[in-house]
Amino acid sequence: MGDPNKKVVDKMMPIVNEINGLESKFKDLSDKELKEKTLYFKNQLKAGKSLDDILPEVFAVVKEAAWRTLKMKHYDVQLIGGIVLHNGQITEMRTGEGKTLMATLPVYLNALSGKGVHVITVNDYLAKRDAVWMGQVYNYLGLSIGCVQHDKAFLYDESFTGEEDTDEERDEEGAYKVQEKYLRPVNRKEAYAADITYGTNNEFGFDYLRDNMVSDLEQ
Repeated sequence: MGDPNKKVVDKMMPIVNEINGLESKFKDLSDKELKEKTLYFKNQLKAGKSLDDILPEVFAVVKEAAWRTLKMKHYDVQLIGGIVLHNGQITEMRTGEGKTLMATLPVYLNALSGKGVHVITVNDYLAKRDAVWMGQVYNYLGLSIGCVQHDKAFLYDESFTGEEDTDEERDEEGAYKVQEKYLRPVNRKEAYAADITYGTNNEFGFDYLRDNMVSDLEQ
């Protein structure tokens, strides 16, 4: 009967090829022109197009933005993973295949709708790391990034130069050091109002409960 997983992946390859085919088109754009694509995509959605309609072009823009900001390029396996997540399904990737970078594709795409996107990580360390690390891509494209921690909250701000964290942890996905730089302390409401908010399942869950227990809408 064949490998059912391979069949699913094979169905996505035409989209992957379309995304890769757009690479040269966006590579030739200036920074200003590439950044203007965010407004262009939002206007397309207002005009009646769906997220699925603009997915190939959006993914190609994120791919180019990641290269310009992080010098990291999305490979086919990451493009496939991004499509799977956008479709509301679970994608399993091997260690080192780049889950963190992969997530920027569906996160940016869905953030264009203006409804906010929550990125759930397993601990506060990763939430903070990824908000700063991948926040460079989103910030470049004009989106705001929040980060919710156990006892505080932040907004990504390139002009903010807080003290560097002394945490020397490293991981297999890029050896990125956690730092307070670029994370401006804000209240939790501001962090949740961002286009993209990083946090843990625990914090999102309890904040949801707190939000439903307030006595006044202003809270």
